[in-house]
Amino acid sequence: MKWVYVIAGIALYIKMLVLPNPELELSDPSIIELVVQDSGVPNAVSGIIFRNRLYDTIFEVVVFSIAIMGAKYLLANESPSCTIYQFNDQPSIVLARLGATIAALVSIELAIRGHLSPGGGFAAGVAGGTAIGLVAITSSYQSMQDIYQRWRAATWEKVSVLVFIVLAVITLAGVELPHGQLGDLISGGVIPLLNILVAIKVALGSWAAILIFIRYRGLL
Repeated sequence: MKWVYVIAGIALYIKMLVLPNPELELSDPSIIELVVQDSGVPNAVSGIIFRNRLYDTIFEVVVFSIAIMGAKYLLANESPSCTIYQFNDQPSIVLARLGATIAALVSIELAIRGHLSPGGGFAAGVAGGTAIGLVAITSSYQSMQDIYQRWRAATWEKVSVLVFIVLAVITLAGVELPHGQLGDLISGGVIPLLNILVAIKVALGSWAAILIFIRYRGLL
């Protein structure tokens, strides 16, 4: 049987070397122009994620929520870590806080303008989670936990998921907000709102995961 695999591998290698790759012949207007026209946002990637492939995006958000819940319940029976590793030297703390500030500003920019330029909700959420992580490795666990509970971050995370799902279902049902003027900040219908909701969800979910791993592992 292994010879069959060897022959198949050689045939595939010859195919890649000899036979040309088929080229997709696009007629005017191009697919990108159609996506932009259909979604009303210059960022065609956002148009695809939050419109053409909205089903996939819904389940991506749900899977991320399940992953955070799974980390919480899988580690719930373990004893909290006695040692928490953090930055103690002042230069590292200053650099981490500076990086957190920059990451937070980038997160806000990507969330608000993700439908106009490269970026979007997931990228904004990752940048926000990075900012929170940099603050976490320079602050005490208890202070981070107190802020998380004081601002009810867990509740806002769940609300953002529910609102996202509701707006996505309404959009899939064919109800859309006006697209507005292409290129304006307030344009693209519901896509900017979905961007912001995903950013909130990913950032707050990352915050929850960071607190969980600090508590039970002592490491980020």
